Amino acid sequence: MSEPNVPPPPSYTPPPPPTGTTPPPGAVSPNRSLMLVLAYLGILSIIPLVVEKNDPEVQWHAKHGLVLFVAEIILGIVIAMITHVMPFAGCVLWMIWPLILILHIVMIVKAVNGQRLLIPGISEFADRF
Repeated sequence: MSEPNVPPPPSYTPPPPPTGTTPPPGAVSPNRSLMLVLAYLGILSIIPLVVEKNDPEVQWHAKHGLVLFVAEIILGIVIAMITHVMPFAGCVLWMIWPLILILHIVMIVKAVNGQRLLIPGISEFADRF
């Protein structure tokens, strides 16, 4: 007995995902590193907060970067008021900004490497959102 010539069943290939859409929750976006860097660059932290809504890691860093930016604005106002009252003390306090720049660099490097840096007070406040 010979087998009848039966063609193989047709194979189904799913269509490719549409371009220009956001990845599903939990998926890593292709521009994640860029968003993590933007999260700690002052007012630019709003961009990852708005764009990457499905990535909890980017959201965490963006919230912390935004709270850190607001804290720096408040610190700048306080230092400016102290400078107005006591010029010499204010000049010494302005030397804190290079330390803040180093802090931003460390936070960017840790974020890109998948780590988190907790700053007492600021991190607790940012975690409320």
